[in-house]
Amino acid sequence: MEQKQRPIGRPRQDEKAKPTKEIILDVATRLFLEHGYKIVSMDDVAQTCGVTKATIYYHYSTKAELFTDAMVKMMVRIRKEMNQLLSGNRPLKERLHTFSKTFLRATIDIDLTSFFKEANASLSTEQIQEIKEAEEQMYKVLEEAFNEAILKGEISKVDPKFAAHAFVSLLTIGNYKDSHEKPLFPIEEMADQIVEFYWNGLGKD
Repeated sequence: MEQKQRPIGRPRQDEKAKPTKEIILDVATRLFLEHGYKIVSMDDVAQTCGVTKATIYYHYSTKAELFTDAMVKMMVRIRKEMNQLLSGNRPLKERLHTFSKTFLRATIDIDLTSFFKEANASLSTEQIQEIKEAEEQMYKVLEEAFNEAILKGEISKVDPKFAAHAFVSLLTIGNYKDSHEKPLFPIEEMADQIVEFYWNGLGKD
């Protein structure tokens, strides 16, 4: 597998002085996001970490177990970042725009739907559920922001869970590319288009 060095998917490349398990998780997250579940092997993770394969297996008995933990920890980090981006006293529309730009930049080279669909075929029901629960915790940050905006009269009354899932669904198609790998808009403009389209749908009584 060809190695890439672009730090994608949140973990920073500051592995020095970290516990070995944290290094493994950070490296595995980057590799899985860059190459997909099937292509990445435990050997790849060990080689990139600079540890033996036995060390990887000491912490994780299977690749599916490593992937599950890596994705759950990644979602915990994303939730914390989402909380920072969506908190504060700025109007909700401005906060959604900031969040949209960050999300689109982080996922510019990832087809999230295909990414998880590919992995799910190799995971147990329990592992899929664990990832799903972590994902739901991420959505709750958005739900809370929508609920607060409803209470303030900033947006019309709408089910916060539905609003959160609808917004993320729009974001996941924000990095669409045509047959020539050309995006519809640059990231900044795409964020504008998505938030404006979504905001018009929310409306206000």
